[in-house]
Amino acid sequence: MKNIAILVPETAVVEAVADPRYMFTAVNEFLKSQGGQALFNVQLVGLTKEVKVADGLFTIHADTVLKTARKPDLIIVPAVSGNLENAVKLNKDFLPWITQQYKNGAEVASLCLGAFVLAATGLLDGKKCSTHWLFANEFRTMFPNVNLVDNKIVTEQNGVYTSGGANSYWNLLLHLVEKYTNRELAILAAKFFVLDIDRTSQSPFTIFKGQKIHDDDEIKKVQEFIETHFADKISVDELCEKFTIGRRTFERRFKKATNNSIVEYMQRVKIEAAKKQLETGRKTVNEVMFEVGYNDTKAFRELFKKITGLSPVEYRNKYNRNMAA
Repeated sequence: MKNIAILVPETAVVEAVADPRYMFTAVNEFLKSQGGQALFNVQLVGLTKEVKVADGLFTIHADTVLKTARKPDLIIVPAVSGNLENAVKLNKDFLPWITQQYKNGAEVASLCLGAFVLAATGLLDGKKCSTHWLFANEFRTMFPNVNLVDNKIVTEQNGVYTSGGANSYWNLLLHLVEKYTNRELAILAAKFFVLDIDRTSQSPFTIFKGQKIHDDDEIKKVQEFIETHFADKISVDELCEKFTIGRRTFERRFKKATNNSIVEYMQRVKIEAAKKQLETGRKTVNEVMFEVGYNDTKAFRELFKKITGLSPVEYRNKYNRNMAA
């Protein structure tokens, strides 16, 4: 029997508590229907027996609290919501318990923004981690010692697991089912819940908004200039001259502020503009390519796929209803 502790954090996302419970109890039913025995003993574990969430609209009744919880084999840290620094503070009493259980042999998995709570334990320091793409900049600011990988759906390292944004945690749950049972049961669960079992990247869902959560006002002006002149061919030297910053200093400050090189940032802005046109317009891929400032078809397609995980045509077919009609 595997003891699974699903935490019920303050400001929890209701679905991120209910869905893992549903997954593991469903797998128990699959096992019993095949003539076997239930494998997972699932407990909801809170700091208190009742936790109000969603601004008090819902109350989650925990099975137990930390002091009386069974020794877990797996701890699941669900997504939290609202102000994330405040969410971490509200759930600080979970942190030493998670750390101690990990030292005692338990594995730990965070779902989406649950990575903020997990990272606060220090268990993610030096490890790869995924979380919701929209909060990547905030995560890097709060936890600079964690290796955040923006595009991954699932990361796994030394018994610590994380998942990407929102519903991508279902893929982590499938991954855990396969790890604790077998591939056949994971496939059955995927079919039961109508999930794509091998989805590995959240890149096709990412919207690049520019990393502006920093205090370098001069670099913010550069970012705004790049974003309003994305169709122009602008060199790094031209930016240095315009903003009167030496190149070495400019590159160092830009990288520190945005976590991108200047060239990477310009590329991501152009690709984001291309994505928007492919989502809603009727222009060809080549027309879109020219409008965002590229004239090398091969280079544009390769860069687009590197950033989004899809070719421009695949991306348009996925999101543009007009072109599919």
